[in-house]
Amino acid sequence: MAREQLRAADRSRHPAPTGHGSGNHDLQPREQSPALQWRHSFASPAVHGLCLLLLCGAYLQGGYNKLRDFDAAIAEMQHFGLEPAAPMAAAVIVLEVGAAWMVLSGWYRWLGAFALAAFTLLASFVANRFWAVEPAARFMVENAFFEHLGLAGGLLLVAWHDLRSRHGH
Repeated sequence: MAREQLRAADRSRHPAPTGHGSGNHDLQPREQSPALQWRHSFASPAVHGLCLLLLCGAYLQGGYNKLRDFDAAIAEMQHFGLEPAAPMAAAVIVLEVGAAWMVLSGWYRWLGAFALAAFTLLASFVANRFWAVEPAARFMVENAFFEHLGLAGGLLLVAWHDLRSRHGH
């Protein structure tokens, strides 16, 4: 009974519009609740683009910094034992900037997101090996490792959504 009373109260606050020929032509459009308005605003293409930019920002920044200071990029590859260092640094720059561009532009978004996720997972196992560091440094390295897992998960979710939308789901 209480459910019916709530429905009746809701109908009295928001009367359903009547069809053509009902004689009631001055009905105003139904007002939306603030929560519903916020949901529609948040689901906008602009917010979607901003979210993708936030997700790809670290890769754009990393690729740009490596390109700007290529010697430091080579030193980073050498620090992690990646040889030959110069071609590896160049490949990382192309991957970070190119795949981020793919995600942001929508051109094979799923592939760019998958490439960044795979790169992030691989880089985490190379650079954030918390199980192999001294206990004093473990906390920060372990946090970075799991933050990167979350970032990879977000990128895989982007790829999943893109593939589903391409197949009409």
